[in-house]
Amino acid sequence: MCEFKIIRKNDGSQIGEDILVLSYTENNELIFTDVLGMGEKLESALILDVNTLNKTATIVEHPLIKKFLRIILNTNENDAIKSEIEDFQAQLEKLKNSA
Repeated sequence: MCEFKIIRKNDGSQIGEDILVLSYTENNELIFTDVLGMGEKLESALILDVNTLNKTATIVEHPLIKKFLRIILNTNENDAIKSEIEDFQAQLEKLKNSA
């Protein structure tokens, strides 16, 4: 069995250890469960890297990730909602203009 440490790319902090399961909920929230069956949920995160050699998984958090995942998954199922795409575009524009 391989247990992982979860590292947050945003600041390099470790946010979990002895993690056995990394998965997404139906609401596109990242959940990780340790060897004791205890879980933690991240609202809007993406798995960047899983390294079995050093037993780490790196994640990044950002408010737009959850919305992006929802759009991509809905598009794959031919169930994209125009208003969600427009909202996402508006948030990207706001981010672009603040850079």
